[in-house]
Amino acid sequence: MMDASMPVKKRLLELVDELIAHDGFGSIRVDIRLLKRGQKEVIIDCGKQYRFVVDFQPAAELADSK
Repeated sequence: MMDASMPVKKRLLELVDELIAHDGFGSIRVDIRLLKRGQKEVIIDCGKQYRFVVDFQPAAELADSK
């Protein structure tokens, strides 16, 4: 099963590689907020903004399922 957050992780790693290769200053900011229906919004701000909505299972539910 593919992790729902894989596109976010892939984009973040690509942006880190771009910043390291860039000849100058750079920064990355990641904002995560809780949405309804078991989802989170992840916004990666690095000059451009990349917005992702990912499914997640709260930690309490993970503990109950074990």
